[in-house]
Amino acid sequence: MKTIYLATVMSFALALAGCGKADEAANEAASNALASAGEAGGEAGHDQEGAITLSSEQIASAGVQVARPLIGGAGTIELPAIIEGDPQGTQVVSAAIAGRVVALNYNLGQSIGRGQTLAVIESREAAQLKGEVEASRARLALANSNLAREQRLFSQRVSPEQDLIAARTAATEARIALTQAQSQVAAAGGGGGGLNRLGIVAPISGQVISRPVVLGQTVAADAELFRIANLSKVSLALNLKAEDASRIQPGNSVKVTAAGREATARVNFVSPALDPQTRLVPMIATLDNGGHKWRVGEPVTAAIQLTGSGGAQSVRVPTTAIQTVEGKSVVFVRTPKGFQATPVTLGDRSSDTVIIRSGLTGREQIATTGSFTLKAELGKSEAAHED
Repeated sequence: MKTIYLATVMSFALALAGCGKADEAANEAASNALASAGEAGGEAGHDQEGAITLSSEQIASAGVQVARPLIGGAGTIELPAIIEGDPQGTQVVSAAIAGRVVALNYNLGQSIGRGQTLAVIESREAAQLKGEVEASRARLALANSNLAREQRLFSQRVSPEQDLIAARTAATEARIALTQAQSQVAAAGGGGGGLNRLGIVAPISGQVISRPVVLGQTVAADAELFRIANLSKVSLALNLKAEDASRIQPGNSVKVTAAGREATARVNFVSPALDPQTRLVPMIATLDNGGHKWRVGEPVTAAIQLTGSGGAQSVRVPTTAIQTVEGKSVVFVRTPKGFQATPVTLGDRSSDTVIIRSGLTGREQIATTGSFTLKAELGKSEAAHED
């Protein structure tokens, strides 16, 4: 349309000149046509709002990097975490009585089976407990002997039935006393090899991960002697912000990475309450450790999947690619002449990416680094156009 308009006006100007009109009239008409064409051209260029014209050399010198959006995958939150023993597979072994440690049979890292003796404690209380067992056993033997005698005398009609009943009651009470004394020894540990010694046995199978005592040390009752963990499974302990915790549910996957290793854990607990000290939400995930490649206490990085953060065809871009122009979120899409500021609708955010709900197909090339420079360039272009 612009070409036709120019031709028409120029023809009119020549016709005026041919008819003998003044050259001034012809020149004036041509000038007016060019001015009108310039205005029309300016309006057509302005129709491409948000366009930035830059050469490849200018893009490179500005430090702008271009890449395709990420397709698929869910949004994640990346947090530091610590490997811990599985709470269901970790147990503290304590001294039930006070005494002196005279034997420590296992060291850190060694495997142990349930029921095996970990340590031996020498104590006067142990002597009393074992002595009570022996005394109760002797009383039971005497009570059983008396009961047998009374049964024989009663059958011979020598003793009354009342004596037989009393003997039977005494034997029952002696049996109960022996059972109680044996239970007290078992609760304290049992065994140990001497009247004044008690052996401390392992309540579960696993590995020794802590041994805070040394040989010859005197310990108080309930003092920790060992900590045993079944490390076929370990746990991740994390702390979440309240707004992030609302998007994480038990069963969500957690990608665990550290020192060239990678594995997937599963969330099994998200606390319904904030920690009163940190004001964060505790979370625990379980990680299979059959190969024993993860160590308790080891720092790792955990990328936690967010619930409802996009499907297999979701489009994600780095957060560095998002800028705000005139109150709208935009991404700068590469064009043959430079870039085009494209409005987008944002979805869930993670630590370094954001879901794009609409505005991109995922096949575009976008500015992932240096988008702020492009935003500044866009502002200069619009200001120059207004002038």
